[in-house]
Amino acid sequence: MSSFMNPAFLFNIAKNYLSDVNRIWNFNSKQLRNYQDKCFRKVVKYAYTVPVYNKKFKEAGVRPDDIKSIDDICKLPVISKQELMDNYPDDIIPSGVNKNNLYLLSTSGSTGSPFFLYYDRLALIKALGGYIRVLNTYGGNWNKSRIALLVDAKPGGIEHAAFRASIASFLEKFLTLKNMIMIHVGDKEEDILKELNEFDPQFIGSDPAMLRKIACFKNEGLADNINPDFMSSSGGMLDKYTKDYVENAFGSNLYDLYAATEGGVLAFECLKRDKYHVNSDFVYMELLDDDNQPVPKGKPGHAVITRLFGQGTPILRYSGLGDRIKEIENDGDCGISSQMISHVEGRSIDLIILSNGKKIPPFELTTIPATVMKKLNTYKIKQFQIIQHKVDDIEVLVVIDEKERKKSPSADKILKEIKKLFIEKTENLAKITVSEVDELEKDVRSDYVKLLISKVNQFECS
Repeated sequence: MSSFMNPAFLFNIAKNYLSDVNRIWNFNSKQLRNYQDKCFRKVVKYAYTVPVYNKKFKEAGVRPDDIKSIDDICKLPVISKQELMDNYPDDIIPSGVNKNNLYLLSTSGSTGSPFFLYYDRLALIKALGGYIRVLNTYGGNWNKSRIALLVDAKPGGIEHAAFRASIASFLEKFLTLKNMIMIHVGDKEEDILKELNEFDPQFIGSDPAMLRKIACFKNEGLADNINPDFMSSSGGMLDKYTKDYVENAFGSNLYDLYAATEGGVLAFECLKRDKYHVNSDFVYMELLDDDNQPVPKGKPGHAVITRLFGQGTPILRYSGLGDRIKEIENDGDCGISSQMISHVEGRSIDLIILSNGKKIPPFELTTIPATVMKKLNTYKIKQFQIIQHKVDDIEVLVVIDEKERKKSPSADKILKEIKKLFIEKTENLAKITVSEVDELEKDVRSDYVKLLISKVNQFECS
């Protein structure tokens, strides 16, 4: 019997759908911790049956019975993306498991190193619970709101598995899905624009680059019927300027999600902005230093995650995200008891390194154009890109919106103000060149303009 028709499986789906979405509002901190403990023990026990984890557990001298609660997580070894890549395909799932019953997914490769992992059906559906939670949080309704998702819809992605593979027909037993369209970000721009205008979405979810592109269409008068009530961004670092630009174009809020194929929606932006609620019932997040030791709240650390649901390839103390994050105190004013973090500062590989060895997270530089725009009260910048050629040579490329060019302030004034702030932020240790260009070159791998490019060896000044 197919698992889709198995009564026990159907019961789990109904139960999870009803409980997963609202759990972090319904649980206090003690209940949440008890739930994490229970899920964590199951994950550890399952991981012990997976060859790559079994080997690491034995090398560390730890067995599943040694793990009583999430507090024991430090007893377990950290696993890297490279280790999972090296053990693909047979040793990242239990021996003897039929791969035909699993979904083979690939990560986006935003760090330059995509890799494959397996999801089971229940895990895939539970991961979608994170997106349903987000939609509900921001005022949407999964069954009623007109939802437009602009994503990488090619086979192998989590979105394709959820909405275009065999699981879609099963989900329609619970959700209509008729109110939703999924558009591949690689489609022709005119086709994307036509489909969005005809659909008249109430909610748009995509990556920062695509949202900025749609906002440009709106400012050019080509998107009159695209007036979303709210939007969400994921799949890349949302800089302050892009956020302000998109919100100004549509007159609606853009909320940021921290999501990854390995763990689903890891965190979502608070309605009160500038802070994020971790989906602590779906994932346990650690912030560690270079020696894999915990960092105190308020200090940036490397994100290491443990997925608390599903089988397939377990994600247990996984360091492969490459992001730097700060944990902050949860003031409890949102009624959510989960862990809270500030903005994601960016991937470790994208750090700007100065000649004195100081490392600057991308977020500290990508916010500069937004700061300048706010100060000068203009949205004249259409796009920008930061390129670090050498430790002492940083270039900033700026595209000016031609429709705004004749308005005050002048482009020269904007560029000079940007240069001034870059010099201050880099402590006058690098030559800063700020230039206007007609367009920015796309990354050949992603077909998107990368916000920040570092050509500096990250260990060059260590």
